[in-house]
Amino acid sequence: MKSFLHVQDIGPLDAALAEAADVKRNPFAWKSLGKNKTIILIFFNNSLRTRLSSQKAALNLGMDPIVLNVNGDSWKLETEMGVVMDGDSPEHLREAIPVIGSYCDMIGVRSFAGLKDRDFDYNETIINQFIEYSGKPVISLESGTVHPCQAFADLITIREHSLKKRPKVVMTWAPHPRALPHAVPNSFAEWMNAADVDFVITHPEGYELDPSFVGDARVEYDQMKAFEGADFVYAKNWSSYTHYGRILSDDRTWTVSSRQMAVTDNAFFMHCLPVRRNMIVTDEVIDSPRSLVIPEAANRVVSAQVVMKRMLEEI
Repeated sequence: MKSFLHVQDIGPLDAALAEAADVKRNPFAWKSLGKNKTIILIFFNNSLRTRLSSQKAALNLGMDPIVLNVNGDSWKLETEMGVVMDGDSPEHLREAIPVIGSYCDMIGVRSFAGLKDRDFDYNETIINQFIEYSGKPVISLESGTVHPCQAFADLITIREHSLKKRPKVVMTWAPHPRALPHAVPNSFAEWMNAADVDFVITHPEGYELDPSFVGDARVEYDQMKAFEGADFVYAKNWSSYTHYGRILSDDRTWTVSSRQMAVTDNAFFMHCLPVRRNMIVTDEVIDSPRSLVIPEAANRVVSAQVVMKRMLEEI
């Protein structure tokens, strides 16, 4: 595996999930794999779970992780090709990336969508430069369009808690005071479409995601109807795709509360975190015994470790 952005990069899901279970049972069994190996984790944006879980996964495998906070620890980096660099960025990714690659065996990159230029974001302009110029395996730690380690952890969590062979999983839009990227909902949709689940996406009109990620999912504009009989409810805000980066609605009736959860089949609640309480979800739902947000976050170590393990096995 030379890069990890999409569900197809992980191969057959049943095998990946079985491997995740093995890693979770004995996280230190492959510590010799990473001996004398270095992973550089590059963060263009803030992080809590992604940074900590990636470092922990690397340490579990015996690797030495180095964290670089771009724009804080290094020169500000220019990301676009063909520009005249007369602004505040003294170094270009074209030089920085091969230098970084010379210092490590693997790279993880976190770079959010800017939500200003859809083509720039959806062409994965930044992470694709790392893939092209580093000469090393590259993991998306959330890029312009995807957050695969999160979606893999979500699927692990669903598999661990599902009581049905084919559970109903609903991803619902919820209000937020800021415009948010599409990476988490895109990846969640991509992975659920690949898994053996009954997958439904619900959102107000105008919040349709990129059709290539929606795939065969059923889209339902009536949130209450979508929630009926659900086994898992995954709440997430995202900004408009067609009116790129814009907030089209602040409808607080979409906040996940006991009203919506009452029509589910005693569903589990999920969210990638961080979460805006009483905007995305009410206190009573996220604090209930059916909330999986903490186990879900813990599984971020597992998903990252499986990906790193597979990359190490091919180095």
